[in-house]
Amino acid sequence: MELRRTVGIALQNAPMVKGSVYRNLALPLELAGKKLAKEEAASILKDVGLEDSLLDRDSKDLSGGQKQKVSIARTLLNRPRILLLDEITASLDQTSSREIEQLIVKINQRYNVTMVWITHNLEQARTIGHYTWVMIAGKVAETGESKLLESPKTDEVRHFVEGGFA
Repeated sequence: MELRRTVGIALQNAPMVKGSVYRNLALPLELAGKKLAKEEAASILKDVGLEDSLLDRDSKDLSGGQKQKVSIARTLLNRPRILLLDEITASLDQTSSREIEQLIVKINQRYNVTMVWITHNLEQARTIGHYTWVMIAGKVAETGESKLLESPKTDEVRHFVEGGFA
């Protein structure tokens, strides 16, 4: 249970439960025996760039980018110290992807939360990441500051970064 409060996760498909945006935000707290005040729900939506008027909207009617933001907001309600982001922009259009990237940078600064972002988007890793682990075939091939993607030390990673996918 402690790990669940320490580490939050946002997934590529941004799963939603049936019902309103408020229901989606409130569920994790309800499972912990807590209640989510409408004001807190409205505030967390604003933190992720959504209008509080969405609270009563059915989650099935949200766009992909809106679902991803609700998913992130839901995770933030538990105030995790680490946020694991698993390919959260992979299924989004370019505009929504950019909005999520900007949001993650803002959350990192505002909430002082460590982000572990799993992505195949090398440009995203270069521009947003501070520290990068390059994994090839399930094994760590190289680690270091994200600028390592500009000039990898190993042939395997160089080949991967140049598009050869080792």
